[in-house]
Amino acid sequence: MSILVRHAMTESPQTIGPDMNAGDAAGLMRSEDVGVLPVVEDGRLLGLVTDRDLVLRVLADRKDPMEVKIGDIATTSPVTVTPDTKLSDARNLMEQHKIRRLPVMKGDQLVGILSLGDLSWADASTREVGETLRAVSESEETRSMNEDAARGTPQRVMENREST
Repeated sequence: MSILVRHAMTESPQTIGPDMNAGDAAGLMRSEDVGVLPVVEDGRLLGLVTDRDLVLRVLADRKDPMEVKIGDIATTSPVTVTPDTKLSDARNLMEQHKIRRLPVMKGDQLVGILSLGDLSWADASTREVGETLRAVSESEETRSMNEDAARGTPQRVMENREST
C-alpha cells in the first residue's frame, strides 16, 4: 500500500494575500512557525513566498519590508500535487525541481502543504529522503566549495590533525 500525500501534508495552511507586505509575511511566518505562505487571492493560488524569498528578495537587496508587496516577490506557478499523489512521487518532484515545499491542490482549492519535513516523518525510506534533501540543497556553487575537505578548516584544527 502506497502512502499518499494526504497522510503527510499539513492541512489548511495559513495563507497571505498578494497586496500584503514582506513585513506582514515575516510576522505571520513567526507567529505560525512556518517557512512558507501560499499567496492566495479570491481563493486562487497565485504562488508561494518563503522565508528565503524574504531574505534574498527583500533584505539582501536592502528593500524596506513594509514597502515590498508579497505579489512582487512570490514564486509564481509553483509545482503542485494532489492529496492522492503517492508520497514517493511527491519526493521525486521535490528532488527534480529542487524545492522543499509543495502546495497540495484539490481541483482549484488549496487544501494543504507538503514540506520536506512532513515527507521525512511519513516516508519509511530515510535514505531516499536524505538523498532528496541533498539534491534540493546542493548547488553547483556548494558542490565546488566542498571539493577540498581542508577548505575553510581553521589552521588550529589542521595542526591538531597533523600532530595526532
